[in-house]
Formats: sequence, C-alpha cells, structure tokens
Amino acid sequence: MTDGETGSVFRLAYVPGVTPAKWVNIWSERVPGVPITLVAVPAAEVVGLLRDGGADAGFVRLPVDRDGLSVIPLYMETTVVVVPKDHAVAAADELAIADLTDDEVLHPLDDTIEWTVRPGLPAFTRPATTADAVALVAAGTGLLLVPQSLARLHHRRDLTYRPVLDAPQSQVALAWPTDATTDLVEDFIGIVRGRTVNSSRGRAPASPSEKPAQRRAQKPARDGSGRKAVPASRKRKGHRPR
Repeated sequence: MTDGETGSVFRLAYVPGVTPAKWVNIWSERVPGVPITLVAVPAAEVVGLLRDGGADAGFVRLPVDRDGLSVIPLYMETTVVVVPKDHAVAAADELAIADLTDDEVLHPLDDTIEWTVRPGLPAFTRPATTADAVALVAAGTGLLLVPQSLARLHHRRDLTYRPVLDAPQSQVALAWPTDATTDLVEDFIGIVRGRTVNSSRGRAPASPSEKPAQRRAQKPARDGSGRKAVPASRKRKGHRPR
C-alpha cells in the first residue's frame, strides 16, 4: 500500500444475490490499513453508481452498458423457477421451459435474465421488483424464474424452487470505471481472480531497481590490480622451508 492510500476507504457495490463476504475477508487480511465499505444497490442502478463515483468497483449482473467501464465476467448462475410448495411442478427435481407452458410466469421490471422468448403465459401484471414477484407467487398468482441466488435471498417457507435446465442464465461480473483503475482497484481484482499475495502481478514490496544494487554489495572487493582481494586469514605467511 502506498502512502497516498493511508486513510482511504475502498467502496464495493454489489447487486442482490451476490455475497461478497469471502472477498471482503481476504481484503481485510491483505489490506488491513484500508477499510472496505459495502454498498448494496439494485441491479438496474449499479452502473450509474459506478459512473457517478459512488463506488470504486462493483459486482454486477450482465449484460450491462459497458461504456466507460472495465468488466471481468466471473461466474454463471443456474436459473430456477420459484413455485408454491404444493404446485405440480414441485414434484420434479429438474424442469424444462416446456414444463411451464400452461402457467402464468411473472416478469418483474428488475429482471436481469435476457429472454429471447418469455416462458409460459404472460401474467396479469409486471411487478416492480423481484421481492414483489415472490409475494405474488406466494399468493398463487403466477410463477417466477430468477437466478438461484435470488431464490435463496427471497426464501419463504411456503415456496420452493427447481432448476430450469434450458433457461438462459445470469452472469455475475466485476466492473469499475476504466479511468479510475487505482492501485486499490488492482488489489481487489487480484483478490477476485485468486492471485496470491506473492503473485507476479501484485505490487512488489521492493522496487526491482534495488535488487542489482543489493547483488553488487555482496560481490567480493577487488584490489588495485583488478584481482579479487584475498582475506587476510587466507594469505600465506611464507614459504615452508624445504
């Protein structure tokens, strides 16, 4: 960490369903002098937050408008259907989109899954948020397809979920403003990518220019003739008489 980073705070945004705890814990171990602040933000607002300087980096759900942003895709999430526990499809371990043909499927305004064709029948309304849609599922007014982490986030005892194997998937990525790629951002990228503390792409504790000087200091001194000087303990005191 450079002197200019002392007293800094690293602001990390994250969208619903993403759990940044494991990366935060590593950060706390490696960069103890810079606290990390978590900023929970709706998926539709995270890009604006990053561009406005409200966070140094953030976990987003792709696709996003990448103008001015650097983006590293991280992992894909299984898409699941959230249903009442007594719904017929809950009897299966896995489903296909065709299994939902006769059901009304809710499409919240904050949906992050890219659909070429929406599954099932159109629901009577478009709820504003995924949380609102989950409440409607519990009321028996439709089903909901979401990334698995969101199904866990909005878990209810009266609901369950099943994977839909042929549904499009949601991808989580790390994003930050390209023109604000600071040393702290580079440190966090290294953590997310699994680099070790001694990784060659990390910031070295010593400048490379110091190493040759250190090596030169370890070389034996030479006398005026250019030959290596011989330690006094190794000089011969005289010729042994024959």
